[in-house]
Amino acid sequence: MTLIKWNNRPTNSIFDRTLDNFLNNDFGLLGTNHAQNIPAVNIQENETEYRIELAVPGLKKEDIKVRFDNGLLSISAEQKQEVEDKKDNYTHREFSYQNFKRNFKLPEIINEEAIDAKYEEGVLKVIIPKREEAQLKRREINIG
Repeated sequence: MTLIKWNNRPTNSIFDRTLDNFLNNDFGLLGTNHAQNIPAVNIQENETEYRIELAVPGLKKEDIKVRFDNGLLSISAEQKQEVEDKKDNYTHREFSYQNFKRNFKLPEIINEEAIDAKYEEGVLKVIIPKREEAQLKRREINIG
């Protein structure tokens, strides 16, 4: 058996950081890192409902779509921006496009007719109530 010495010291050279950025950014295509476009999400469950919250700052309510189809909740957004600056003898144009789509498979115990969504201060809140018969019923039991 051959033992190989392993060096566990972190490398912080410019070359290592540049290589990491290159390989972790869709093979060097700047601005196309899809992981940065996926919003952070919080999911909570209590006895009566599920709550999904997505951090989507900078979007308008009109840019966001929430759909429920056959047990699948889809949340997507698309934003396009075009800036044009005309001065003297040149024109400067920039285009910006960002989008995302998140899908959530919902259990059969939900009340799909009562799903509600609100967008406030950069946070999309989706409330998914459970059906009455699926909600936990609790009571104190007397010991006799």
